[in-house]
Amino acid sequence: MSQSAIIQLQGKQFYVSEGDIFAIDRLEDEEAKKIDVTDVLLITDGDKNTVGTPLVKDATVSLEVVEHGKGDKIRVFKYKSKSRYRKTQGHRQHQTTLKVTKIAA
Repeated sequence: MSQSAIIQLQGKQFYVSEGDIFAIDRLEDEEAKKIDVTDVLLITDGDKNTVGTPLVKDATVSLEVVEHGKGDKIRVFKYKSKSRYRKTQGHRQHQTTLKVTKIAA
């Protein structure tokens, strides 16, 4: 069984395994960059769990930037009754897609 980890990026926690691809808020780095995350809160290797207090010592998760893009469109609709006020807006969040390449404990 492969290793899994809970990491902290941009104030949010993500549960990742080797080979996973996930999206976070936009990073200001170029494509094909490597990122090493040292904020590892938990590592799971089969039945063995290593829990940090608050971080696991000497643990790193290596990430690779896959692409920069935009997320799905969200529609925002504002409405006030009896005053003919209606307003529709759209929003697409800028995102960075990352791939987990290695989990080292």
